[in-house]
Amino acid sequence: MSQENKTASTGFTHETVETNNLLMIVLIVLVIAIGGLVEIVPLFFQKSTTEPIQGIEPYAPLQLVGRDIYVREGCYNCHSQMIRPFRAETLRYGHYSVAGEFVYDHPFQWGSKRTGPDLHRVGGKYSDEWHRIHLNNPRDVVPESNMPAYPWLEKNMVDAQAMPTHMKALRMVGVPYTDAQIAAAEQDVKGKTELEATIAYLQMLGLALK
Repeated sequence: MSQENKTASTGFTHETVETNNLLMIVLIVLVIAIGGLVEIVPLFFQKSTTEPIQGIEPYAPLQLVGRDIYVREGCYNCHSQMIRPFRAETLRYGHYSVAGEFVYDHPFQWGSKRTGPDLHRVGGKYSDEWHRIHLNNPRDVVPESNMPAYPWLEKNMVDAQAMPTHMKALRMVGVPYTDAQIAAAEQDVKGKTELEATIAYLQMLGLALK
């Protein structure tokens, strides 16, 4: 091997990176960090991703309970809440989802799987009675459905006493609940069933954009 080739091979080469695990890890972390700074950080300062669109309000107490039940029962495993800007999806579900619709969601319910349909624009699409029957036994309204039934929702009562604490916690992460709303929350959901709460949540989804 010539002296020139020996000098070239001792520099910062592919071989140097590929044979040095520690160096490769450092470089991977560096690339991810720079990519995050460039792609993600600016989103924290854009109004389109940090401010609610017109018509979006914090969840009412009963809707908030319904959302918690939606998460507890694992509905996000089969239903997404993210309509992509593709013609096939907007024709079926309505206006594509925008970031300003989710500013009060902690955590987001975008989902990544659709065993069942997307639910982001399901609000107002069906009656309360349809939802009641569907949640008690989906096959009563959709014979081919493979969705499980949730008959216990009609029997379980909402835990009204937990609402003020829950709403105070959400206020700490930026949801603008007022003291009056928090004080009235327990009374607002008192005597309601989990089924009523779930329906209230489903019926408000996606109403800001159609």
